[in-house]
Amino acid sequence: MKTLGWHALIELSGCDAGRLGKVRGVRGAMLEAARLAGGTVVKSVFHAFSPWGVSGVVVIAESHLSVHTWPEHGYAAVDVFSCSPRLSAAAVRRHLREAFGARHASMTRLRRGPTTTASRG
Repeated sequence: MKTLGWHALIELSGCDAGRLGKVRGVRGAMLEAARLAGGTVVKSVFHAFSPWGVSGVVVIAESHLSVHTWPEHGYAAVDVFSCSPRLSAAAVRRHLREAFGARHASMTRLRRGPTTTASRG
């Protein structure tokens, strides 16, 4: 079966609060994750909340990566959406686990869009 794309939900917990609270560090980690995954960065937007947390999106030619952090809970939620089978969500998970100092990391991958099957002529 073929789909339009896939969506990976990455859960990172037990993270270093200092790493999750700095917009510059989170932005750098996400841009590097996109590069390591094989993505082509188009644009990024990040915002630091007061008193805690960072949210951001990295738009890539293959779709996007997004992050929301809760430093006070040592937690980051990351989404990777792509229409490319070559983009590596596992590379994103590995890099961000290290970059954020996460003790635990998990990933769920979903198919997105209508599915099609090849027809026989």
